[in-house]
Amino acid sequence: MNYLGHAFLSFDDPEILAGNMIGDYVKGHVGDDQYPEGIKKGIMLHRAIDEFADNHPASQRAKVWFRGTYGLYAGAIIDTLYDHFLATDPHYFKNEEALLQFSQEVYRKVEAYEEFFPEKFAMMFPYMKEQNWLYNYRTMSGMKQSLKGLHRRAKYMAEPDEAYNTFVTTYYQIGGCYYEFIEKAYSFVKGQLRQ
Repeated sequence: MNYLGHAFLSFDDPEILAGNMIGDYVKGHVGDDQYPEGIKKGIMLHRAIDEFADNHPASQRAKVWFRGTYGLYAGAIIDTLYDHFLATDPHYFKNEEALLQFSQEVYRKVEAYEEFFPEKFAMMFPYMKEQNWLYNYRTMSGMKQSLKGLHRRAKYMAEPDEAYNTFVTTYYQIGGCYYEFIEKAYSFVKGQLRQ
């Protein structure tokens, strides 16, 4: 999952949300005094979600469409595409207004923990909020921009045009992989949070 997925799978806990959102920007061991306990849990949850998503059979199948051109970046592409299907999933966001409200709540809650932002996340977050990335996953133009953003952050990733075209031509197949994955991910994260 990408930003929307990690936000959604934080289940409204503000500290876990903050940790989950900054998770990609925190490398190595998370020091005992570096973050509040909830943010540490969010960072570790982020890592667990990434591992679960990367190894899920549906994700493994979906990555095949992108691996030839994008190699190891196929997983990051699928994470981004899953956010589109989550944003348009009426089971979790019954309409555009629900997604818009959710996205604004996420920005507000995360911003309260600004003092804990890693430098790169701190530089990126204002753009995420201003351009409303979480909401824009729902549109095809938003997905084109998301793939361009992934390309900018990924040093050795090939140009994203082919990824977008593959997304369009395999839309329903990738959507099927998402629907196979999301219920399992939901249950997995609930289990992680209970531990």
